Amino acid sequence: MDPVIIVGAGPVGLTLALALARQEVPSVVLDETGGKDEPRPARTVVLREDTAALLERLTSVRADDLGLRWTGWRSQRRRQVVGEIAFAAGDPAPLHVEQHILTAALRAAADAEPLVEVALDSRLDSLEQERSGVTAHTRGPRGTWWRGSHLVGCDGPRSTVRKLMDIRFPGRTAVERHAVATLRVELPWEGSALLHRMPPWRSSGHPSTEVSARPLPDSTWRLDWLLPAGKDLITPEFLVSNVRKTLAGWTGGAVPAYDLLDTGVHAVHHRLARRWRSGRVFLAGDAAHLLGALGTQGLDEGLRDADNLAWKLAVAWHHGAHETLLDSYQAERRAVVATRLRAADQLLPVLRGTGGLRGYMPGASRNHDTLVTDGHLGRGALGEPGAYATSPLAPRYLEGEIPVDTEPGAPVADVRVTAEDGSFVRLRDRLGRGALLVVLIAPGTGVWDRKHWMSAGVMPRLAAAVTALPHRAELLVAESYPGAPAHSVLLIRPDGHLVTALSGVRPADLYAAAEAALGGAAPLEDALKEEAEAGSGAR
Repeated sequence: MDPVIIVGAGPVGLTLALALARQEVPSVVLDETGGKDEPRPARTVVLREDTAALLERLTSVRADDLGLRWTGWRSQRRRQVVGEIAFAAGDPAPLHVEQHILTAALRAAADAEPLVEVALDSRLDSLEQERSGVTAHTRGPRGTWWRGSHLVGCDGPRSTVRKLMDIRFPGRTAVERHAVATLRVELPWEGSALLHRMPPWRSSGHPSTEVSARPLPDSTWRLDWLLPAGKDLITPEFLVSNVRKTLAGWTGGAVPAYDLLDTGVHAVHHRLARRWRSGRVFLAGDAAHLLGALGTQGLDEGLRDADNLAWKLAVAWHHGAHETLLDSYQAERRAVVATRLRAADQLLPVLRGTGGLRGYMPGASRNHDTLVTDGHLGRGALGEPGAYATSPLAPRYLEGEIPVDTEPGAPVADVRVTAEDGSFVRLRDRLGRGALLVVLIAPGTGVWDRKHWMSAGVMPRLAAAVTALPHRAELLVAESYPGAPAHSVLLIRPDGHLVTALSGVRPADLYAAAEAALGGAAPLEDALKEEAEAGSGAR
């Protein structure tokens, strides 16, 4: 079987390659660079709890060793603190990482993985697909033809894959612009991020209504100033002036000693590809979507793209075509990103003071601060990990389905479980292995050796039902799960989204839910549909 071809060796492409390898699928990553990533301290990413855990699983590097997990969050308006959050140990605090450090960790893991081949200096210039696979041609020192089972374009905003497939990429340009500076300095709120709206020392040349300070390791900070609409040139003198005025304002007068490490201008675009799949070709990351206004993180969504697509490609690679399963990648991920973009586009005029609603909202300023905070902290409509409630993989009409605190299609909570070898692990550690997870909620089992309860109560019947499922599954046991009664059973996808929660052991319901989660399509129908789509070239 041919490997999966991945175009682009950025964080999303490398994450996809490693996620496929974890499920025993080989890949070749076409990297048009020489494998060296230029250190740019002003180019950083904020990772949420689920994506930070994904990177830990794939790189075997502690997320906290890659960047800094925030200790808190402050929201300030003019000179008044209007909101403050402290993150205790174990809280889902955002992780702030310099992107070149993240990419280096992923590259090191890919270099050590025998199932991943990174082809340097390989720039895609053409591709062809047919019923049995995809052929890609690269130019450069290693210019050659590559053969793959599928191809995924993770090649950024100017995606060659997207252009070759003639997929439209509509949206809005420069919905926000930020002047960025990264510096080493001591600030009064060590480890805590700050969002300061309407600072009183705003520059007269380029007045900024908002500035954020996000900490990195070693007393390093990334500062972002929201720029007014327009294309005025941002000069080094303007940036240095803003740095000095802002630091003086925050520290009470005198400018503290600082070391300016990097600067830049960051323009936020909002775009969404019309299609994320065309036959055996897929788009992921910035090739499929651009977002980032109001604190949202495009790379965070790109990593979720890779996690969602990897297990579906693995099923198709190992077991043959599953068209409904592969189609669900676009149905799920595009819908989530579209919802996030729609929320940001609706809120931008209100939050930036250009919408007519501003004067009609009681307590508008405080509400606005809360909305922007949600975007930065990964909460609410702007930042919360997406749920696939309307997924084509959602099971229908299960008699034994019960509600728990996690809605079907949403990411599961990370609880302690007992694995098949009797060890205690986190539920999140069992994700991404290509297996469905079946979790029995059984209070009291944690105090007994597994051998004592594996043959007692409902366990033999549940173990037999798990063995009979249409796909490999791992049986786990948890003492508790939020909102789940004793003896309930959870079915979880390999990417950590809940399929269903059942009342007790119901083999027929469990089988039906597992079959739905895999697409439930007959292989012959899948193959015919795939052939028709590959030949149509539909946009």
